[in-house]
Amino acid sequence: MSRFARSQTRDGDLVAKMIDYRGLTWDHPRGRAALEFAAARARERGELDLEWDVQSLEGFESAPVTALAHDYDVIVLDHPHVGESVMDDALWPLEELFAAEELDRVRVQSLGPTQESYVLDGRTWALPLDAATQVAARQPQLLDAAPETWEEVLELAERMPVALSLAGPHALLTFASVCVALGEEPAATADRFVSAPVGRRAVRILGPLAARAPAGSASLNPIAMLERMAHTRDIAYCPLVFGYVNYSRSDRDRSLVFADAPVLTPGSRIGSALGGTGIAFSRRRRPGPELLDHVRQLLDPEVQCSMIPAHSGQPSARAAWEDNRVNADSNDFYRATRRTIENAWVRPRYPGYIGFQTTASALIRDMLVGVRDPATGLAELDELHQTFSRERAMP
Repeated sequence: MSRFARSQTRDGDLVAKMIDYRGLTWDHPRGRAALEFAAARARERGELDLEWDVQSLEGFESAPVTALAHDYDVIVLDHPHVGESVMDDALWPLEELFAAEELDRVRVQSLGPTQESYVLDGRTWALPLDAATQVAARQPQLLDAAPETWEEVLELAERMPVALSLAGPHALLTFASVCVALGEEPAATADRFVSAPVGRRAVRILGPLAARAPAGSASLNPIAMLERMAHTRDIAYCPLVFGYVNYSRSDRDRSLVFADAPVLTPGSRIGSALGGTGIAFSRRRRPGPELLDHVRQLLDPEVQCSMIPAHSGQPSARAAWEDNRVNADSNDFYRATRRTIENAWVRPRYPGYIGFQTTASALIRDMLVGVRDPATGLAELDELHQTFSRERAMP
């Protein structure tokens, strides 16, 4: 596919027309502003015509990419969607679109496991556009410093309002992150999500926090949680919530302060579940060189250090997270949370994982509020993991 398609007028004259592409991202300034700016600039330059549509955060987390791939050429997705998308042949393997040295360069320049999260069965299915993970957030008007250990978090909750991010899939992710901090990565085998002793310890940490959390906070998605912390100011601290640099900008009156997620003991592994976004190409049609070049520019380290953060984005390039200017503009958001993202747990990518994540989160919420006995709930969690991981097993 060339940069321009040829169309014929009624008089028979051939004229050049920019190829139209449709993209889908998620509806937050962090998800759309930089992409829309770059697309507008490319359109003005006559490079390509790319229109971005948006879906809600909940859609981004749960809507099947396979269905979206029928309508969109380029899709911003979450890495757990990769397994189902690959099984349904919805995405282009990037080895067919980019040279091996290009993909290696992206892997080297990307922070932590961000690029690894889009690799499945030895092939790459998306490029890391945005890097994020669960980190700690505090309201500086209420709390001078964040606790470092989970024991300190429990002590803080006895005297200050501490909330947990439990809405939608986030109950499972919060639980899994605590398990990582306790020394065990969940879903290491197909038969068990997490061992019973570690699972019980995680519930013993999270249960008291859930019981004391401010009213209504358990139903908030990460954006709503951070909005409430910044504006209502009735939540002092959240130990695990996906980090949004937009709430840590130096020019905001109501900025929050972000820090590494808590650890079990000083020096032990930080527990966190990787988030962020990847940019993938659907099988709707083969992307042309103009679209591939556009995505290359978005991932260029210089662009990641300048245009992306300047337009509310959260870059994936290591260079941006280390950049002095980028950190100065964000109250050191990147340096303050970098260690967490470098140690983040990569969620499973099996085809049934999204369904598991939704169902298991409801189960975790029941355990944390005492509706379901932890011993029974943890056994059910293992059964769910077994069922969903085998429901649409990869051939």
